[in-house]
Amino acid sequence: MGGTTVRHRTVTIDGLSIFYREAGDAQNPTLVLLHGFPSSSVMFRELIPRLADRFHLLAPDYPGFGRSAAPAPDVFLYTFDHLAEIVDHFLEQQRADRYTLYLQDYGGPIGFRLALAHPERVQALIVQNAVAHAQGLSDLWAPRRAFWADRAAHEAAVRTNLLSFEATRQRHVGKSPHPERIDPETWESEYAFLSRPGMIDIQLELFHDYRSNVASYARWQAYLRQHQPPTLVVWGKHDLSFTVAGALAYGEDLPEAEVHLLDAGHFALDEAGAQIAELIRGFFALRA
Repeated sequence: MGGTTVRHRTVTIDGLSIFYREAGDAQNPTLVLLHGFPSSSVMFRELIPRLADRFHLLAPDYPGFGRSAAPAPDVFLYTFDHLAEIVDHFLEQQRADRYTLYLQDYGGPIGFRLALAHPERVQALIVQNAVAHAQGLSDLWAPRRAFWADRAAHEAAVRTNLLSFEATRQRHVGKSPHPERIDPETWESEYAFLSRPGMIDIQLELFHDYRSNVASYARWQAYLRQHQPPTLVVWGKHDLSFTVAGALAYGEDLPEAEVHLLDAGHFALDEAGAQIAELIRGFFALRA
């Protein structure tokens, strides 16, 4: 099935209902779109049709996000290892055994786990504001690190730092000189998602596990240096959480990486979706 029509589907993975978006011909190269926090596959709703003539696109919602199942933390272990396992099983069910990974925010930790588990399956990486180096974390991470060290003492601060309405808005607006380009619906819908009953507990569990990602940076960097996957970095330079230094650091591990700093924020697709689509097209045209 080809064309630019986006299909919205649900499958059962490990007993959980997993929602995903799909477009393009399955005979084309597969591009797996891994979303960030607190978004879902909806963040790719405009990118998918822009690339559907060239790629087979798969964009799942993780458990606890979007339209996928969100079991309570007492019945489902919310760790990045577990989410990566679910996504891995989803891709196996889809018979996707060779793919490019698009990594954004939480999509980075999930994607790097897939890459370390199956380096032979990864054809390329597209990195969009997803950190794999300590220098990529801004000063906003100080209270978050304190939360990892002493959850009880710092949980209230993290709720404000990470989960409040203003924090949700700032993830999109950041330091953008053009905030009028960003649809307020993006952060309002995400805050509505975070306000669902039980959602804060889920997200706090997962964020407490984020420390496992920082502890894994050295292994992720070793993977990059050893395997040298073709890599396109498209980085919103006005991101408040993830610094430009985090984008440039990929070039230290991957001398052939193509790095672009965009006039956009953490969710760069908000402001530079058409530009990112063209950069992806150009990147793969050079490798055709």
